[in-house]
Amino acid sequence: MAMTAPRTGYAPVNGLNMYYEIHGSGRPLVVLHGAYMTIGTMGPLVPSLAETRQVIAVELQGHGHTADIARPLTYEQMADDTAALLGHLGIGQADVFGYSMGGGVALQLAIRHPGLVRKLVAASATFNSGGLHPELLTMIETITPDAFAGSPWLDEYARVAPTPDNFPTLVEKLKQLDLTPQDWPSESIRAIAAPTMIIIADSDAVRLEHAVEMFRLLGGGVMGDLAGLPRSQLAVLPGTTHVSLIDRAEWLLSMMTPFLDAPMPGAE
Repeated sequence: MAMTAPRTGYAPVNGLNMYYEIHGSGRPLVVLHGAYMTIGTMGPLVPSLAETRQVIAVELQGHGHTADIARPLTYEQMADDTAALLGHLGIGQADVFGYSMGGGVALQLAIRHPGLVRKLVAASATFNSGGLHPELLTMIETITPDAFAGSPWLDEYARVAPTPDNFPTLVEKLKQLDLTPQDWPSESIRAIAAPTMIIIADSDAVRLEHAVEMFRLLGGGVMGDLAGLPRSQLAVLPGTTHVSLIDRAEWLLSMMTPFLDAPMPGAE
């Protein structure tokens, strides 16, 4: 496929110089990466999505090209940063795709800035700590920066970060984010106005039951032949783990594209 170089820049938002890339043209779609990741480590998904839409890919606080600042990482703050970026770019409403940590940011963007989010795709995301397998939280407590030696996440960080030796700080802040109890009220999920697609791997770090619970809060879990299809959708990727989900670009595109392209509920 013929790819043109993305438009890149830094947006001054909430004390951050937030890095972003704009790929393609069409209806805007914000892409939010997972923890320890960059736009580059999202693989072929961004260029593939950009074949039919304008993709605004961002690097969140302390990740990739976006230098860290003296504040903790929280889903709420990263959502506010993303909202401010859209304001900086003059984008009044966009579809949003978030994976893992980025999925949590996407959910908070829809909760805190509902007018900005047209449709939402949240992959491997949680809204409370019970959504994660307990053994993941146990493992996170033991993570050290050395555990990332030779990994694509550290290699990419070292290549693009403005302060490549700051990786241990990122590890510490992400451990704090993951180990801080997450307890968003069910009502805040139920109140999300945007049609939402929940995506999970069948062997994810997120419990399957949690994804189903979120789907139900968003109107899913009904007998569609009698009640009609709900505004939201659920996709479970077979034979897939939390880490490998983002590599399933063809599957993700086959599910996300019809969902994002369909008319909005109630639209003619």
